[in-house]
Amino acid sequence: MSSSEKGIMRRALAIIPARGGSKRIPRKNTRPFVGQPIIRYSIDAALGAGCFEEVMVSTDDQEIAAVAMAYGAKIPFLRSAERSNDYATTVDVIEEVLECYSRMENRFEYLCCIYPTAPFVTSEKIATCMRMLVEQDVDAVLPVVRFSYPIQRSLKIDGDGFVRMVWPENYNMRSQDMNPTYHDSGQFYCMRTAALLAQKRLFAERTLPFELSELEVQDLDNEEDWRLAEVKCRVMKERRREG
Repeated sequence: MSSSEKGIMRRALAIIPARGGSKRIPRKNTRPFVGQPIIRYSIDAALGAGCFEEVMVSTDDQEIAAVAMAYGAKIPFLRSAERSNDYATTVDVIEEVLECYSRMENRFEYLCCIYPTAPFVTSEKIATCMRMLVEQDVDAVLPVVRFSYPIQRSLKIDGDGFVRMVWPENYNMRSQDMNPTYHDSGQFYCMRTAALLAQKRLFAERTLPFELSELEVQDLDNEEDWRLAEVKCRVMKERRREG
């Protein structure tokens, strides 16, 4: 471990928010994914990054808590009912975690929020983003993925049922002449705690990008997403074995 990583570790917290009330995929946070409870991938990546004083799971669910502790995460307190409903945001959850630690007289300069259904997260990616956060003195580092097709030529369906361009002025513009656009990968966020508390955002004013490939990103909102993610995971494992 480098001296910079040791420095981060004394002042950084990893938070994995995992409530029990998943609606679209019931019990999603502990469901087996390629043979392991999916939350384990996030816990293993955080622990393996070697740059956190503590890796904790914020949950309201005893089963999730038991699984998380079995794989090495801490559960110093359970999440409140208020922060476990369908309307609580990730920022709300993080703020509650920080408040609870503060009452325990434990404060952190940096934090990394890692979603529990992010099986493509790795220790190396987290450690790299935490180093960027500290060494480049920014508010946050955000893993992003490029849109596969230019959004400047995106389409919509109007109320009359016909297809229209969102930006008709781009009809004759060549795709290769358009600036690439990106979206949040939905995996993890490395942040300076003060920036999160002041701006109430997962990525703040001074946020650096960390680009991922499409193979490394997959939303998990339904059964089809889940099956596709498992296919991607197996492909990535096979690539690693080959070299």
